[in-house]
Amino acid sequence: MAKHETQVVVAGHICLDIIPTFEGGGAGDFGSLLKPGKLVNVGRATISTGGAVSNTGLALHRLGLPTALMGKVGDDVFGRAILDLVGQQSAELVEGMSVESGEQSSYTVVLSPPGIDRSFLHCPGANDTFGRDDVNYDLLAGSPRLFHFGYPPLMRRCYADAGLEFAAILKRVKDIGLTVSLDMARPDPDSPAGRADWPAFLANVLPLVDVFLPSLDEILFMLDRPLFDRLSERTGGEVMRAVDADLLDDIAGRLIAMGPPVVALKLGDQGLYLRVSDDVSRVAGIGRCRPADPAAWAGRRMLGPCFEVNVVGTTGSGDCTIAGFLAALLKGLSPEQTVCSAVAVGACNVEAADAVSGVRHWDQLQQRLSAGWPRKPVGLDLGNWQWDDPAGVYLPR
Repeated sequence: MAKHETQVVVAGHICLDIIPTFEGGGAGDFGSLLKPGKLVNVGRATISTGGAVSNTGLALHRLGLPTALMGKVGDDVFGRAILDLVGQQSAELVEGMSVESGEQSSYTVVLSPPGIDRSFLHCPGANDTFGRDDVNYDLLAGSPRLFHFGYPPLMRRCYADAGLEFAAILKRVKDIGLTVSLDMARPDPDSPAGRADWPAFLANVLPLVDVFLPSLDEILFMLDRPLFDRLSERTGGEVMRAVDADLLDDIAGRLIAMGPPVVALKLGDQGLYLRVSDDVSRVAGIGRCRPADPAAWAGRRMLGPCFEVNVVGTTGSGDCTIAGFLAALLKGLSPEQTVCSAVAVGACNVEAADAVSGVRHWDQLQQRLSAGWPRKPVGLDLGNWQWDDPAGVYLPR
């Protein structure tokens, strides 16, 4: 893949994941496992890249889309490991990466002993200083049609000051003519990011976004914290149990009014919900990756349920779902085909323990879809929505 062939650039959060293997039976809790002064023997460590840049970017690459990555690392051992691991997939993937002298690269230690819920030790590192000077605008001015950014809530400079620095990045990308897509992440409520003014962030950033692809729970947390807290309290923290078609329509409609004409809400094992602005001109004006037929997208609402698979792991499933959506958009597919492709890539992801190795080439994915692939039932209250079997989605009557 030469630089001029790049179709999609994935920017944002990237880190090195270090996952030691705990051997033997469960210890009951971390308190008994990690006593002060105790030496805990562990096995082989799995080392991999993580974050939206790695997960969504490598998934797009595995689907066969010419992709470039734009993340920030330091000139340290972890940074070199990140570049090496990504470069093993394709040397061209790292051409847009920023390496900053003296910076600490981001890493996460994943502690997952048998029988105990996972815990994470995370260093945000260079992600926290990512700003407008870390974007390779010369690369964007070439052949890329789509710019996807992931996880700004985990990147301090991007969410600080109600996202003004981040908005400056997106404005410059939009001025070049690219379609801008955005994915979020839910921060720790007790962290500085959790206390940020997220409604103000969304007000500053969303007018510069064309395709918005958050998870429902994270965008509820940011857009309407009182509603999120009420639903969380009512459901014991399982917000998806309170979701219905009216809530999906309402949240997506509010987001569309703030800027992005295309909103897709990730619903975990309930699938993917899509709503598009009624204004054809807004859909047609989203940049180089505009739909082949904007009128076929305008005003559409649909929900694509997940496919039946043997779930091995869910790491990166949302990121891979996004990769499927963006790949279909780049290929000019219909909204129904785009939603089905998105949940199909997400389904392939969960068939493997890691974030991307389950993702197949686009041609193999389409063969699997055309062969007939059973869907999982949807547990949400969809009211008078009905199943459209040829399209593979639920549609409002």
